[in-house]
Amino acid sequence: MAEEGTTRLGTRHSACAAAVVCVLAACVAGARGQPIGDRVIVVTLDGFRWQEMFGGADRELILGRDGGVSDTTVTLSRFHRPTLDAPRRTLMPFVWTVIAANGAIFGDSTEGSVMLVTNGKRFSYPGYNELFTGAADARIDSNDKLPNPNVTVLEWLAAQPGFRGRIEVFGSWDVFPYIFNVARSRLAVNGDGLPFPTPRAQVETALNEMTTWLPTLWQGARLDAPTMAAALHALRVRRPKVLAVLLGETDEWAHGRRYDLYLDAAQRSDHFIEQLWRTAQSLPEYAGRTSLIISTDHGRGASSRDWTDHGREVPAADRIWMAVLGPNRLGEATPRMLAGTQSQFAATIAALVGENWQSARPEAAPPLPGIASIRSR
Repeated sequence: MAEEGTTRLGTRHSACAAAVVCVLAACVAGARGQPIGDRVIVVTLDGFRWQEMFGGADRELILGRDGGVSDTTVTLSRFHRPTLDAPRRTLMPFVWTVIAANGAIFGDSTEGSVMLVTNGKRFSYPGYNELFTGAADARIDSNDKLPNPNVTVLEWLAAQPGFRGRIEVFGSWDVFPYIFNVARSRLAVNGDGLPFPTPRAQVETALNEMTTWLPTLWQGARLDAPTMAAALHALRVRRPKVLAVLLGETDEWAHGRRYDLYLDAAQRSDHFIEQLWRTAQSLPEYAGRTSLIISTDHGRGASSRDWTDHGREVPAADRIWMAVLGPNRLGEATPRMLAGTQSQFAATIAALVGENWQSARPEAAPPLPGIASIRSR
């Protein structure tokens, strides 16, 4: 999250190309006149590199001095595998067994699918603004706690019929209430401190107590566990139509040059995303009508020296990734290379629930290709 300024991937199995370019089944179903989804789960992994998303753990960073790994033997055994696809499946098993098989993953530069940050800043506040508004804004040039002058797609959705009071945001950073401008938007956004400032049930009180017992490692950012637990509780109990979960540990451990803990945070995030998805599929309000979209606010350096960094002085940090999963399986995918931008995230969120963000913000980037089942208004 702080403003700061290994590529080693070779040719991937042809399945990677297919995964990169899958078009969401939900969107295809909508285009054919079948019902489309009206719920979406949004997850971000702060500063998680495309190199690990598509290549898994980097052996050189595990073993080398620049990775800061405390126990290389344990870390290798947990995360590294010698074959091409195994490292990424080991690190992110849900992403590469479920999303890759049934959805779309964009951003593997080694396969010609490049997802770019367009704001030029390559750090968190500008990145989240671009993700959730669909356009870069030169005025957003720091991580200071300043109310966002731009309306996000979540704020706009909250004013649409059927979405009022049905959107919740849980994050691990105290700047999120400003990014989503809660003073204006009135969105339910939790970004630091206790996950439930006004607990309404015993489980919420217990989650608050757990949060106070966890160590405070970074100023303005908490560990992801309270964020994850609170989001799952909200999904099970309050059942919002849009649930956004913004995780932060991948970025914090990368800045601390702890590659082992960075990998651990990524794998825990994958397990959490799987639990979100499985939970949604177990609830009648969500089963068969929910989409999942995942991305990151910025990339990082591409070498062993600067993998910890991002920002204006780190050009490689402009490359990110995106993943999307819909209610139904597309079937056999057709390999197709394409490029995209971070700014397409916002319109894609809206399209996944049948809404047109560009109708409210024409300068916003369009949805990702294939996300075309937008209800006529």
